Amino acid sequence: MSDDKTYRIRLEHITRVEGHGSIRIDTKKGAVEEVRLEIVEANRFFENFVKGMLPHEVVQTVSRICGICCVGHQLAGLKAVEAALSLTVSDQTVRLRKLLNESQFLQSHTLHLFFLALPDFLGAPSILPLAQQEPELVKRALSLKKLANDYTTVFGGRALHPMATTVNGWRRLPDLAQVEAIHGRLEGAVAEVEQLLAVVKTLAVPAYERDTEYVSLTHPGEYALYDGEIKSSHTGASVPVADYRRVTNEFTVAHSTSKWSRWHRDSYLVGALARFNNNFSQLHPRAREAADELGLKSPCFNPYHNNTAQMVELIHCLYSSLAGLEDLLNRGLVEEEAVYTAAAGQGSGATEVPRGILFHEYGFGDDGRCLAANAIIPTSQNINNIEQDMKAFVPLMLPAMGQEELARHMEMLLRAYDPCISCSVHMLDVRFV
Repeated sequence: MSDDKTYRIRLEHITRVEGHGSIRIDTKKGAVEEVRLEIVEANRFFENFVKGMLPHEVVQTVSRICGICCVGHQLAGLKAVEAALSLTVSDQTVRLRKLLNESQFLQSHTLHLFFLALPDFLGAPSILPLAQQEPELVKRALSLKKLANDYTTVFGGRALHPMATTVNGWRRLPDLAQVEAIHGRLEGAVAEVEQLLAVVKTLAVPAYERDTEYVSLTHPGEYALYDGEIKSSHTGASVPVADYRRVTNEFTVAHSTSKWSRWHRDSYLVGALARFNNNFSQLHPRAREAADELGLKSPCFNPYHNNTAQMVELIHCLYSSLAGLEDLLNRGLVEEEAVYTAAAGQGSGATEVPRGILFHEYGFGDDGRCLAANAIIPTSQNINNIEQDMKAFVPLMLPAMGQEELARHMEMLLRAYDPCISCSVHMLDVRFV
């Protein structure tokens, strides 16, 4: 190891991520002294906002936690509220929710992979100069993003913070003519997605690996995005969603306003790569083929390949949506009354969002109003694992890299996780004595 690599790297404002985070790296004469991922985002107060609200009000409010994963927050909130009220929703409601969730995955994976992560691989500082260099690629990605937005609008009523879903049902069913139109547009997008896949095949992914624990939902009958139990790659076993606190084990560190998580090991990873590793065999056959074409094998221990796994999931959601929409058109829709009675209870819910497994929990009093709330966000589960990756990779990279290249790889690593930092920050209950 060279003895002249004394670096003081301060990346104060990481771009192309949602929220505010900083990276600090100190080396002295070729030895690593400190590597730290600092989360400096101001605290969020949604868990306090919803206190005193009725169940249906809670669900619409928590959708606003995130402008990207609004569908997932709404669905996890609905499942938690319905568990608290001992409600079992109809098969039609479940099928509609799954389609709405897949529309979110298509939106988010397209946005992250082709607008936020891709510049890292192609040597561009952002999507704007890349649009000058590769206009057809960017147009193709924009077209897919627009289609995904419209898909969400058909089922949710609008692309951002959908209003059609509600406790125990659907406030307004999607129009079948619009469903048929979206199905046709998705069929037409297959060729476009194959073109985007061809681009991802050309990307050079940094070859750094670290074995960690991978945590996701798992379901015996499907690739788990909407429902299931919590699976750990460490044990291969799963636990019910009601036991989610056994999984997350949140704790605080001085340099992060986001809480950290750990389960069986020092840290764990959630998101596309975790789902890919835990549930590979349940992917759509074309998605499994695409993974093989991309050289992505399960299990994969390279966190940079979370981007690659997002491409695989994008293909899975495209084909799964086509099948689900066709089934919906064949069955038709039946008007159902979405009613419930507010009551005392406590319940937990989970769903996968693009960035990983999302947990919501609510407790209601005798008057049916919310007494307590908890939301554990994918990024708050990943922050610990990202820092552990950085601590493992910096010593490996240091001998061969200059300061700028090392800094670029750390930014690239953070972005590979597709973090939503703002969502990850809890309200802290601080008491002075």
